[in-house]
Amino acid sequence: FDTDGRPTKAALGFARACGVEVGQLGRAQTDKAEFLVFDRVERGQAAAAVLPGVAERALNRLPLSKRMRWGSGEARFARPARWLVFMLGRRVVPCSLLGVAAGNKSRGHRFHHPRPIALAGAAEYVDTLKAARVLVDIGARRATIQRQVEEAAAAVGGRADMDDGLLDEVTGLVEWPVPIAAGFEEKYLAAPAEVLALTMKKHQRYFPVRAAGGELLNRFITIANIDSDEPAVIRAGNERVARPRLADAMFFWRLDGKRRLAERMDETRELVFQKDLGSMHDKAERVAQAAGMIATAIGGDAAVARRAGLLSRCDLMTASVGEFAELQGVIGRHLARRDGEAAEACQALEELYLPRFAGDRLPQSRAGIAVAVADKLDTLLGVFGVGLAPSGDKDPFALRRAALGVLRILREHELALNLSDLLEQTAALLGERINADAVGLAHGFMLERLRGMYNAQADTFNAVAARQARLGNIADFERRCQAVEAFKRLPQCRALSAANKRIGNIIKKSSIGALPAIRAELLREKAEVALYEQVRAMKKQIAPLLARAEYAATLEALAALREPVDTFFDEVMVVAEDKALRDNRLALLSSVQNLFGQVADISLLRRAADAADE
Repeated sequence: FDTDGRPTKAALGFARACGVEVGQLGRAQTDKAEFLVFDRVERGQAAAAVLPGVAERALNRLPLSKRMRWGSGEARFARPARWLVFMLGRRVVPCSLLGVAAGNKSRGHRFHHPRPIALAGAAEYVDTLKAARVLVDIGARRATIQRQVEEAAAAVGGRADMDDGLLDEVTGLVEWPVPIAAGFEEKYLAAPAEVLALTMKKHQRYFPVRAAGGELLNRFITIANIDSDEPAVIRAGNERVARPRLADAMFFWRLDGKRRLAERMDETRELVFQKDLGSMHDKAERVAQAAGMIATAIGGDAAVARRAGLLSRCDLMTASVGEFAELQGVIGRHLARRDGEAAEACQALEELYLPRFAGDRLPQSRAGIAVAVADKLDTLLGVFGVGLAPSGDKDPFALRRAALGVLRILREHELALNLSDLLEQTAALLGERINADAVGLAHGFMLERLRGMYNAQADTFNAVAARQARLGNIADFERRCQAVEAFKRLPQCRALSAANKRIGNIIKKSSIGALPAIRAELLREKAEVALYEQVRAMKKQIAPLLARAEYAATLEALAALREPVDTFFDEVMVVAEDKALRDNRLALLSSVQNLFGQVADISLLRRAADAADE
């Protein structure tokens, strides 16, 4: 309510959401504040009456890209609905969904058991359909397919190249999975294994087979949706279909091999990255320059990193990447190796795109790290700098993925790089192409991504971030967070965190401004003298620890201050009438706070808030 007692928009909105007027809301007093409350009794309903609505809402929320109508009905779904089984126990729930009336009759496998099947009750559904050659439990069907593929691959002397996406897709395509082992001519193995594997997975939904060492074999496993009396016919059919696909992949690879990768560099001038940020050639030149600087800073070869940056977009002009966009970087690596480029530069061309998704591997070579960081920051600064920041779930330039990728690389490789400096350097390379606020926007965006990485340790993140105005060394940030997490497990944490919060509140209320230096001659009480001596000794003790970034050891050492700090608050009147004494004691408390602050602001830990509230 406002100062005149009128309900604010928040109160009006709450009442509206509850379906009542503000005057009909109740009030509840807690130890923190008084709240508006609303109580309503929801009367129970029969399950049979509620379930159809639940099912309809669930169907409407399915993430279907295209819903279609069929026949003369108005119902819309991904495919025509032909029958509906809706049972509660042994009773049919009377309702109609997707234009179909509920009943107790389902159907089995389209070929093995196409006749209607009457269900005695819901509990018999899974077993009854299994007898009719339909595995309706998608989890069981997925596990069955995984086991079948692994066994079939082992039977032909290899192991299945099986990723979760392909396994999920195949699981959704079949009802009664039957594995079929097939093969193709060895001549196709001359093409890169990634090209062949992607051809089989993407176009045919086959599971490639690899040898124990990882080399691709000329075998694959397909999952049929029928238990045929003549599996050899199915095998031959799949091999016949696979052959032209593999031949196309081989053709593209041979066509790309007729020219050196570097010869395509000028062609990238015609490929636009973003209209205000220039071509892919412009981007490659910026990335090359930034990668050289980063490589030098992390102990890599600047010349190799620059070369990788210049070549980084050349494979976009190849026929193979034109056919398989997922292979950008991979094709570049193979072609660069064929051309005799430095091994690390070849590796970097693929590592440029890493990590591609959450949990993906990181670039490992120094050049790969350099070009990956340089490329992602160029995208971030550039896109923010031309006013195309992501909004809602729309992120066409994958800026969230780019930001998380940079943060992961810096943190997990423990690189001594200053992120704010990298942002400034990248902005300088982009020059007048971007707006003046690009660095600030990109910095704030990355800060939020970093905050999300510590979601389960929010108070720890806040404690460390409070002592850093700008994002600096992310690896150092991680070490500080680990140290604070270890400190939170110490028995002294609660008291010291609360004490730091109390110190901050006292200094804030004093409005003293700049605190004076501590004057030893003004220390009157035994407790403040003891604390002063402890602070002086602690400064000397933790100085070498801080110099070596041993933050956990630093906080563990500072935990010894608990007793003298507690004694100080018990025995010393901080806000003394004598201004000189008061200011001196405030300066002493500030020195305690500053000792901890060299690692983090521990007053922001949840334990501190709990203790202070008590």
